[in-house]
Amino acid sequence: MDIEVLRRAPLFTTLDDEAFRLVTDELAEIDLSRGASVFREGDQGDQLYFIVSGKVKLGRTSPDGRESLVAILGPGELFGEMALFDPAPRSTTATAVSETRLAGLKNESLNALLRNRPEVSMQLLQALARRLRRTNDNLSDLVFSDVPGRVAKAILDLADRFGRPATDGILVAHELTQEELAQLVGASRETVNKALAEFVQRGWLRLEARAVVILDVNRLRQRSR
Repeated sequence: MDIEVLRRAPLFTTLDDEAFRLVTDELAEIDLSRGASVFREGDQGDQLYFIVSGKVKLGRTSPDGRESLVAILGPGELFGEMALFDPAPRSTTATAVSETRLAGLKNESLNALLRNRPEVSMQLLQALARRLRRTNDNLSDLVFSDVPGRVAKAILDLADRFGRPATDGILVAHELTQEELAQLVGASRETVNKALAEFVQRGWLRLEARAVVILDVNRLRQRSR
């Protein structure tokens, strides 16, 4: 397990070395292949998860079978924490979108940590607040932004978290299919493909297999507003 990735996770940054060791001793490693689910919507939750490597998508399915993506998460981020505070069934399905390694922490172990280290509660609340803020932003975008604007914003968000320098721009290996990208921005695959084709034509980005290279980040940022 890559302990350094976990050490940088917001939940653990305030812990001293001894407390961190005690927590990591309670963690269970979980390896997933692409498409494997950690849990499904409606399951009972008894632990939260930290992403050590890879990426996980959180999604929901409507009664008629349509799917939407709530979030794409990467190394250092956590999910499944709502079950700690609310014993209701899982509200999303968590699925690996690439080869992924997780560290699972049982609720009883986390509760013991929160009792002994109250400062960790603030870190956990901040993580929940960031997730809520991102959800609020996504809801606002669905109301106020057109599809190309939402696509541009989604690509920029993925670049902030997963992008790395390339010879001619920023490589964003998002690992998503075009259908998954469409689910992330709340639009049809055809409409999203049209927006991406327009960006390519304008020279703002280049498409690669489950990745894009941003060639003009300033123009893309202007389009996202």
